[in-house]
Amino acid sequence: MAPRHLILAPRPRLLTRRTALLGAATLTAAACDSARPRAGFLGAMERVNARLQAALFDENQLAPELPPEEATPPGAFPQYFISDAVPLAPPGWTLRVGGMVARPARLTLEELQRLPSTQYRIRHHCVEGWSAVASWHGVRLRDLAEYVGADPAAPYVELRSFDSGYWSSWDRPSAFHPQTMLAYGMNGQPLPPEHGAPLRLYSAVKLGYKMVKYLTEVNFLPQPTSGYWEERGYEWYAGL
Repeated sequence: MAPRHLILAPRPRLLTRRTALLGAATLTAAACDSARPRAGFLGAMERVNARLQAALFDENQLAPELPPEEATPPGAFPQYFISDAVPLAPPGWTLRVGGMVARPARLTLEELQRLPSTQYRIRHHCVEGWSAVASWHGVRLRDLAEYVGADPAAPYVELRSFDSGYWSSWDRPSAFHPQTMLAYGMNGQPLPPEHGAPLRLYSAVKLGYKMVKYLTEVNFLPQPTSGYWEERGYEWYAGL
């Protein structure tokens, strides 16, 4: 009986190790599922990364203003949209501002242009590695927030567009940075359709894919949401 025991005994241990290895591999694969970037291990690391970047963020640090000679030549500033053709504003376009606000609003471009304006010329950074320089003018997002009475308890801002549903969401400190604006002008001219007319987000503190063009909605929210590229595995915070 003894030899039979010695022969049979190792088999359960071998099977157990294989099962453990297979189980670990399965758990690792599930934890790194690129189809679900907000879940599992990837999601946990994303949240750690976001908290670290938020801790390092300085709301008083400004990107350097650049002289006109550093501007990217006309026509050379890359265009980006996800629609098949340049999106054009629908008739009667307005910007809807809602969520946790005291005065929900639908604002025309003329009404937005009557709010305090700002302008700056800074370098744009794309996640693909290129950069470009243009001057932008518009209304600071924090001034719009004050206009509609955004609740201080709303720590997130969601932005949506008519570019085939493109959208993103931001943390409040980045959205309220003094160099974050809703731009309606570029290089001293009205914002052209190929760069997001009639209104787009522009900022010195985020990568380009966070700057939603062709805006239709700004919502002040109690919880973070996501975004078009964020749902496809791109970083949510995406700070510079």
